[in-house]
Amino acid sequence: MTTLATEPVPTVTLKIDGHTITVPKGTNLLEAAKTIGVQVPFFCYHPGLSAPAVCRQCLVEVKGIGKPIPACYTPVADNMEVLTQSPRALEVRAQMLEFTLVNHPVDCPICDKAGECTLQKLYYEFDGAHSRVDYDKVHKPKVVDLGPTVVLDVERCISCTRCIRVCDEVAHSHQLEMSQRGDRTQISTAPGHQLDNAYSLNTVDVCPVGALTSKDFRFAMRAWELNTTNSICAGCATGCNIEVHHAHEQIYRLVPRENPAVNKFWMCDEGRVTYKEVKTRRVAGARLNGEPAPVDKAINFAAERIAALKGQSGNLDLMGVVLNAQATNEDNWLLMRAATALGVQHVYLAGRPPRPDRADDILMHADVNPNTTGVRFIQAAAGGKGKSTTQLSMDLASGSLKALWMLGDHVDLDEEAQEALAKLDLVVYQSPHENFLTDRVNVLLPASSWAEVDGTFTNAKGMVQRIRRTVEAPGDARPHHELVQLLARKLGVVIDYPNVRSLFHQMKQAVPEFATAEFGRELPVLQLRFAGSRG
Repeated sequence: MTTLATEPVPTVTLKIDGHTITVPKGTNLLEAAKTIGVQVPFFCYHPGLSAPAVCRQCLVEVKGIGKPIPACYTPVADNMEVLTQSPRALEVRAQMLEFTLVNHPVDCPICDKAGECTLQKLYYEFDGAHSRVDYDKVHKPKVVDLGPTVVLDVERCISCTRCIRVCDEVAHSHQLEMSQRGDRTQISTAPGHQLDNAYSLNTVDVCPVGALTSKDFRFAMRAWELNTTNSICAGCATGCNIEVHHAHEQIYRLVPRENPAVNKFWMCDEGRVTYKEVKTRRVAGARLNGEPAPVDKAINFAAERIAALKGQSGNLDLMGVVLNAQATNEDNWLLMRAATALGVQHVYLAGRPPRPDRADDILMHADVNPNTTGVRFIQAAAGGKGKSTTQLSMDLASGSLKALWMLGDHVDLDEEAQEALAKLDLVVYQSPHENFLTDRVNVLLPASSWAEVDGTFTNAKGMVQRIRRTVEAPGDARPHHELVQLLARKLGVVIDYPNVRSLFHQMKQAVPEFATAEFGRELPVLQLRFAGSRG
């Protein structure tokens, strides 16, 4: 096998604040300075967008050039000598910061961005001077409804144009523009139009001040009172990396987390509201034939029924298990392993039905399940291919099954199949939420949702990514894998694992596609006040 040689990346050597560095050709001065730990302040620059150099907050001195230049816009050059902390550079930045603040309202106590505002941060770090404005500031419209998701406070806008570039370069939808001139300049939509693209809330993320606010999060919670936990969006097969912002066992918002290989800096609006289903319609306790029961009693009943079914024919060829693309790799692998040990012949894969209408070439995927690829890898490693829920409906209607063990939400069955469930000897259903099946089964076990467990999802590209427990599950709800282990033990199948990490390592040894995957290190819950500005 021959390996194609890759051409070396051209580099540039220069000096920044006396440090000689070598960086790839084309790197801008701002990013070059970061390599030696020098943070040049900015408002309009964003690493995922083009650099217009409109805020002039990143001005630096370059020897041989007569005036300060914007670091975000200027590419490095050989033998360039850059001064980011010279008296002149600091002076012009202070002047630009004062200019930005001239007409900015001092309403930080009621601003949603307070605590994570770049303007606040730079003022306290680099200026801190009293205002010299002794006249009325320019007043502009407040609480402007831009569309279904975003509210604009024009007075707070500093005309950085980040939001315009997000619409143009990320959403590919030109819905925002600057209007007027001078100190009357403001962001607006075209008459009769609104900000309603599928990625509109990314404009709120990139806004360095509190001009653009989310209707969903507006006045809900102070940023500094939130905790942040790294996780993965469960909204579709893209697997966007996210931060879950939560406090007092409640999730308040989901925001994108940078991953160049998956979602870069962005996520869709639809994915941001998936947190709302976590606490709604929850199954908090077990039920046995429709009546509340302890989890142990419900599991004992299920084990007795399954043992009796096996005793009738000597095998479980009339029993089926349903894996679910909404559950983690670990949950599905453990149920698959238990089913294999018990000799179960019928394996099905459930999940939300695909939505081709939502798919685009940005981030939104037609598969609205976070783990379809992972479950298919697990099924293949077990030597078989899972049947669809369409086949499950057919098998139920034909009487091919006498018992069923189902995992997770969204098991799509037609009406005839739903009626056939009542005729089975046993239906065990592990579900986080109430749905059309929860009142039709013999044994209902309360399961944790994606935000209440540790584990992994596998996205459409085959990348195994870590999700982390963010909030506690209600009542007796517990992770799917724990419920599977309890029932499997009652049936004589002992699968020992001290924690989810151990379960993951057992799984990766059995599934070839997971061989190089990593579970990732444990992360402490971090208060957003110590996480730095998101601006």
